[in-house]
Amino acid sequence: MSGLWIRSAIFGLTLQLVMGTAGVWAGPPTETVKQVIEKALDALKEPGSPAAARRQKVKRIVDPHFNYQEMAKRSLGPAWGKLSAGQRQEFVSLFSQLLEASYSDKIEKYAQNVRIDYTGEISSGDSVEVRTVVVKANDRIPLNYRLMNQGGTYKVYDVIIEGVSLVSNYRSQFSRIIHESGYAELVKRLKTKVSELSRTG
Repeated sequence: MSGLWIRSAIFGLTLQLVMGTAGVWAGPPTETVKQVIEKALDALKEPGSPAAARRQKVKRIVDPHFNYQEMAKRSLGPAWGKLSAGQRQEFVSLFSQLLEASYSDKIEKYAQNVRIDYTGEISSGDSVEVRTVVVKANDRIPLNYRLMNQGGTYKVYDVIIEGVSLVSNYRSQFSRIIHESGYAELVKRLKTKVSELSRTG
């Protein structure tokens, strides 16, 4: 799973929320993201604040705007329906830890000299896909966000990186592990991966 870990670390879910922006993103999701961006940038620029403290503050700012349960559910696929309430709670917690460990040490590094161009917004029922391009040096990476309307509040439930769904990518890998070794083995591997990433972060 190394390829996915690297990509999710570099273009992690908080990438857009901690960088400068360009262009106009119309609609309620835009206003939410703009507020988060301003708060996150302020947190990252706090003088004399330790990196760990800045990361924790950014996490507290960003977390409320991501639907980790929906992301975990979609990433696990059919296996989700076979889990008990306790197992689901454990998996959502583990999944969110996985995402945090994957991107936390990259946030400040990739927040420099990057521009986000907003190229469109597509609505479908209660969902919205916001299309953006990450511009860094001579590189342009399409990075689209899928948000779900929950009682008037938009939350991210998937990210499309260069045409590849982060959730779908996880789902294919999780499904393979479950098919070959079972759900317990998947949980074991994820815990190991989170521990490894946390130590190197």
